[in-house]
Amino acid sequence: MADFLLLAYDYWLLAAILVMAILYSSVGHGGASGYLAAMALWGLAPETMRPAALLMNIVVTCWLLYRFKPYQLLPHKLFWPLVLGSAPMAFIGGMISVDATVYRLLVGGLLLFAALRMLMVNREAAVIEQPQLGIALLLGAVLGFASGLTGIGGGVFLSPILLIFGWCSMRQSTAVAAGFILLNSIGGLAGYLVSDQAWPLGTGWLLLAAFIGCLAGAELASHRASSMTLQKLLALVLAIASLKMVYTALI
Repeated sequence: MADFLLLAYDYWLLAAILVMAILYSSVGHGGASGYLAAMALWGLAPETMRPAALLMNIVVTCWLLYRFKPYQLLPHKLFWPLVLGSAPMAFIGGMISVDATVYRLLVGGLLLFAALRMLMVNREAAVIEQPQLGIALLLGAVLGFASGLTGIGGGVFLSPILLIFGWCSMRQSTAVAAGFILLNSIGGLAGYLVSDQAWPLGTGWLLLAAFIGCLAGAELASHRASSMTLQKLLALVLAIASLKMVYTALI
């Protein structure tokens, strides 16, 4: 327990995690990409970033699910095939030890994608029939593996796919993404824990900062002025972190 709470990080990093949690939770997101961006900007090692991001994602998403109860809108016939494909692959991805350079390139690319995603305006297509079982399982498996391997929950990739293909409404996509992120993060973290990879010190402080931030962000959610303004700010931070990750990997 002492190792879990050992302060191993700069106070400014804890402040950055706190702010990320506030901003992401205020727009209904778990925030793994933001936590990875903050840790990347402070130069944390990949073996610290992945488990810490997964753990923070679990805690923040659990609180958002409790606070807003989006699962009441959950389309079960869509959700469960996605999760059945994703959770086992997230577990497998979490078990894999990734070379530091490869990890930085992977996360740098994913953060850049997430930044571009933040700048997109959600356009809801007419809801049509839900995907075939095989397609849902395959999509879940790909996103789940990427989630476990990198520490990103996967919701930032899943939500636009659901809306573009008209597999559910915008409100339903929030419920699907929240549950998807939670179970992927649990699967990825479980895979990490059963492998021989060491648990990083100081994670408890990061987790505490994220939890306090999500409490504040959830309360701000109903009072925020413009979620698009916040998303543009987050996109800038993610883009900077992405460039830093790629630069660090290549030098």
